Amino acid sequence: MASRKTVISIRRSLVGWYHKQKRDLPWRKTRDPYFIWVSEIMLQQTQVKKVIPYYLKWIAAFPTVSKLALSPESRVLKLWEGLGYYSRARNLRRAASIVESDYGGRVPDSYDEIMKLPGIGHYSAGAVLSIAFKKKVAALDGNAIRVLSRLFKLAENGASGKSLNRLRHIAEELLPDDCPGDFNQALMELGAEVCSPKKPACPVCPVRPWCMGEKLGQQENYPPVKKRPPSKKIEVSAAVILRNGKVYIQQRPVDGLMGGLWEFPGGKKEKNESSENCLLREIREELGVAVVIRKKLMTIKHSYTQFRVTLHVYYCRLPRGHIRATSCDQWKWVCPEDLGGFPFPAANVKIVDRLIKSDL
Repeated sequence: MASRKTVISIRRSLVGWYHKQKRDLPWRKTRDPYFIWVSEIMLQQTQVKKVIPYYLKWIAAFPTVSKLALSPESRVLKLWEGLGYYSRARNLRRAASIVESDYGGRVPDSYDEIMKLPGIGHYSAGAVLSIAFKKKVAALDGNAIRVLSRLFKLAENGASGKSLNRLRHIAEELLPDDCPGDFNQALMELGAEVCSPKKPACPVCPVRPWCMGEKLGQQENYPPVKKRPPSKKIEVSAAVILRNGKVYIQQRPVDGLMGGLWEFPGGKKEKNESSENCLLREIREELGVAVVIRKKLMTIKHSYTQFRVTLHVYYCRLPRGHIRATSCDQWKWVCPEDLGGFPFPAANVKIVDRLIKSDL
């Protein structure tokens, strides 16, 4: 670790730079722990520019922990629609209920207590505690990890518990007593705006004089790249089933992937199966009926963390039979103009948009 003199210099330079250069973001205009908590959960694996409108709508709809705790899950998921990783929204609502019942609606300011809440990890706990309560707790996201790794020439990327603990220990030694939240945000801001993964803007970096990686000309070698498995390609077929001017939709099981969201029925293609035959088979297996394919509506390509999905969507007619859905929590026949009131996964939202604009 650096000398005390160097630590003080890094603190002053970085926090001073942050106060002058920080982006004007809505969650930086408050010390309300609930608002900060919401922003930090939304920002996980999501870009700032995408989060801003969601954050503003969320705070307008759920201005307090109590309001969120008492809101139906369907409304919570609808406001989250398009942000992905929907377990974050469900955990926020669950945690809000716990805060309301066990802490009188006040976000706990203890590390041990806040870590008990669903969806709260070391990073989000550190962010809320340091920014809202001025607690001396590190908050390490990918940007902060990159800055520390380059600054001290550490072969650490936070991929393992041991690596993350070492980085957290160094970060906490750097934290000032008077403004730990500003320092944590400065570290993350530097990684986001200056110390980028490729071609970092070293000439304008406020901690350049102390950066060991830059001095050796090896800054882009740090941190070591995390090994990620290649994305799998998946082809899926989905049906827009029409009956008497209404469309069939079904709700995914709450305890499963994208639980609680609504979707159009369908499933994954098997080997050497056409997208049309896949659709007919899936509808037969899922709903216990046979449909007639009228025409193809659209093809959607969508990427998830580990998958790249090609979704083939077809207009279908149900000539006879009674639906016996076995793999969903509930199902409905809905007028196309009412589809916008239901929360759907991102790929299905594109289908909804097309249907609302179409003349069925």
